[in-house]
Amino acid sequence: MSYRVPETEFRAHPWRIHDVAGDFEVEDVWQLPGVEPLIAFRRVVESLATLDPTDGPLPARLLWSARTVLGNIFGWDGAADGLGGRVPSLRERLPEDLRDASTHPEYFADVPFDVLIDLTDEFAAEVANKTVHGVMHVGAIPTADGQTKVQLTVLVKPNGSLGRVYLAAIKPFRYTVIYPLMMRRLADRWHSSNANR
Repeated sequence: MSYRVPETEFRAHPWRIHDVAGDFEVEDVWQLPGVEPLIAFRRVVESLATLDPTDGPLPARLLWSARTVLGNIFGWDGAADGLGGRVPSLRERLPEDLRDASTHPEYFADVPFDVLIDLTDEFAAEVANKTVHGVMHVGAIPTADGQTKVQLTVLVKPNGSLGRVYLAAIKPFRYTVIYPLMMRRLADRWHSSNANR
């Protein structure tokens, strides 16, 4: 099961990302399926960061292809509009202890995200283009029985009216196709991983 949760749940937790992206808007907060031990959080991150959007269910593949085509037509994804171009990377805001946190170059091989925070209970990656500067945040929250629930939060800084129109236009597709299918794929990966252990 996966479901959206109130923004206040994300805001109330003392995540390190608050100090790095405090001026970003919270677009969505989702609880991922299942409850796992904290040690499994790394597998959650690995599963999410290595998902190939071109190798999923047909509706998701079609949406990804459509976004790629539109990006090429309108020039949304040029290097000048990305991190270090239109906007500086949030890595420039990281405190000393987070700058030395390990990163994994094998993550996000198929999508243009850069790892930002990589801790035992918190992970974040950023992306930028002509429409938005975005952050995907994943965090493990302890439960009363000693397990953890995992939340996925999307933070955004739209690029003017273009960015706001774009985010509004894709919201129905994110809610009805992208996130539900992504959660299902993650759940399938976890079950398969656990069955092989």
